Amino acid sequence: MSTKTEPVCQIFTFRDCKTSPDPIYEIPAQCLHPSPVPLVIDNGSFHTRAGWACKGDELGSPRLLFRSVAARSRGAARSETQIGNDISSIEPLRWLLKSQFDRNVVVNFEIQELIFDHIFTHMGITSEAKVEHPVVVTEAPCNPLHCRQMMSELLFECYQVPHVSYGVDALYSFNSNNAQRGLDGPQTGIVLSSGYHCSHILPVINGRLDAGNAQRVNVGGSQAASYLLRLLQLKYPGHLAAVTLSRMEELLHEHSYTAVDYHKELERWRSPDFYEREVHRMQLPFSAKAAPGAPGGGAEERQERRAQQLRRLQENNARRREEKLQHDQERLDQLLAVQELLDDGLLEPFHKNLVELNMDSAEELQSYVTKLQLAVEQGRLRLLGGEGSELDPQMDEGDGVALMDPDLPPDNALTDKSASVQPQFNMAEYHQLFVGTERLRCPEIVFQPSLTGEDQMGVMETLHHVLARYTPSQQEALVSNVFLTGGNMLYPGMKERVERELLAMRPFQSHYKVTLAARPALDAWYGARDWALGGPPSGGGGPVEGWVSRQDYEEKGGHYLSEHRASNAFVSMRIAKPAASVPRPAEPAVATATGDTPTAAAAVAPGAPAVPAVPASIVEAEARMVTS
Repeated sequence: MSTKTEPVCQIFTFRDCKTSPDPIYEIPAQCLHPSPVPLVIDNGSFHTRAGWACKGDELGSPRLLFRSVAARSRGAARSETQIGNDISSIEPLRWLLKSQFDRNVVVNFEIQELIFDHIFTHMGITSEAKVEHPVVVTEAPCNPLHCRQMMSELLFECYQVPHVSYGVDALYSFNSNNAQRGLDGPQTGIVLSSGYHCSHILPVINGRLDAGNAQRVNVGGSQAASYLLRLLQLKYPGHLAAVTLSRMEELLHEHSYTAVDYHKELERWRSPDFYEREVHRMQLPFSAKAAPGAPGGGAEERQERRAQQLRRLQENNARRREEKLQHDQERLDQLLAVQELLDDGLLEPFHKNLVELNMDSAEELQSYVTKLQLAVEQGRLRLLGGEGSELDPQMDEGDGVALMDPDLPPDNALTDKSASVQPQFNMAEYHQLFVGTERLRCPEIVFQPSLTGEDQMGVMETLHHVLARYTPSQQEALVSNVFLTGGNMLYPGMKERVERELLAMRPFQSHYKVTLAARPALDAWYGARDWALGGPPSGGGGPVEGWVSRQDYEEKGGHYLSEHRASNAFVSMRIAKPAASVPRPAEPAVATATGDTPTAAAAVAPGAPAVPAVPASIVEAEARMVTS
């Protein structure tokens, strides 16, 4: 006979990790000689990574890794600002947190300057008012020219860096993984990058970004965390304080997954056995002692409460007996004094006292004296005999009942535990968050942003829209190298989901290949490091592909970009200025009937210098304001 095994409950606890401040490193000697080594900064919207462009396991990895946030109270000094890992616990200071990003574009350069100060200080750069190392900085795809101009101004004017290079983080990761797979030369493919604030679809043709067909989807890890926060707060209104954004990010990173078939997976969750087996129970911290009145009070607590009330009732009864005995004794003494007047023959004072006592005769007085003597004698016997531990049967109705808690069960229900079995309240289970379908619903917003109310296409629908802009042969080349990168692509099942979507999207028997980055969150930094190792700036100051020197910055402007295989495309924003010193030419003569037009020399007033004609194509090209 087979026995049915009970499903094993998966109970987890929140780690609530607290960070420690970053150490201050010293610059290694190999990073200074024979020439300063480039400093690689992956300026991500969630994490910032910084390290040296060196080979090896120790120096060839990011030395700094921290959250891209700063916290400073209003009115606090600049030195009191906490950056990244200096904030041990983010939740108490979340209302003070500021980031340099608006979505994935740097707009707050005051915070960016604080981030750079933190990086240069902890990397050991102690030179006064100058950074002697070239700097490689990642930027967003199709970064606005104004943002690049402000970044160049900050690096060249504030830190006096000798060279700067800008590149797209997703392209650095794409090129790094292609090199690891042994693919040499320029490659064609399409990059799906999903980060903290948004996702991008970047077509790459022969190793260069086709920016005209790149697309952005405003859905990323932050939207998934906010969605999960709303779901659990609605599900557990009694634990609003415990459901924090930091814990939701932990749930996303460690307990969520992407469903290969979303609707089929939801149907599986309808099964009770599947639910009990796959639900993750997140244990919240709690105190084992239940609060009075909470639904966790057991039989022991009720017994204790009843015993306390019985003790208070016994004390009240004893006090009332003493007061009643004292009152009866005083009344008896008064009546005996009136009776002595009758015995002494003082009839007039006796009758006067009878009237005051509201009595008619001496017999009635004697009856009251007899009853009071009996009551006083019984009261003294009770006090002397120890009968005060029991309830007085002669008390008025309601004297002790009103003091008892009406919610308490009778004595026999407390003493006889076998008579009734009370259900035990599980305090630990009450403080558990059951995370079931939320594990797949939140990562799903990358493919279906409409789940959160966003009126835009998902990543795969946008990919189909991008592919439709190319010829069939170009489409085949692009889908043969679909590359997934970014921290929001770390969900288990993401690669399989993209493959299934491509199977439904592409024509019958067409070929495609999906590759997930080896380190989706770190390959951007490693790709930038490999690029810096392959083409460092020359010490002689000559132009090098991909590097912007200080001379280039001063001559061509802060928006200037030296292109390379992992960078954006540079489009000039120069505008032709009119020459103010040249006098206005005279009005041209009216054309003749034969169709002849006056020449430029005839239109200029006598004695005025001739103005050279500017081709319309040059004026039109230089007047374009393109923000890539």
